[in-house]
Amino acid sequence: MSQWDNKKTEDLFQAILALKNIKEAKRFFRDLLTEQEIIEFSRRWQAAKMLDKKVAYSKIGKETGLSSTTIARISKWLNRGMGGYKLMLKRLNHHHGLSLYGKRLC
Repeated sequence: MSQWDNKKTEDLFQAILALKNIKEAKRFFRDLLTEQEIIEFSRRWQAAKMLDKKVAYSKIGKETGLSSTTIARISKWLNRGMGGYKLMLKRLNHHHGLSLYGKRLC
């Protein structure tokens, strides 16, 4: 088991999975993290979404304020990580691309 994958982190992930909506997530993460940590995580997620759409590093850096080193690290994990970024990108793209009736929107 790696250093980060343990009972304590599993307990944290269980708490995250118990969140029911955006309002609850905002409340929990704001208590758990500093404002700057939340901003940093959101920048990284934005970068992953942009990388998935083949946006240039320079544009990603300009729009997110992330360094090229951080963007490269996100790209590495997006393409050769544990598949977490790809899983969520696929799930959210599929979810947002469906109408209420389950048909793809154009």
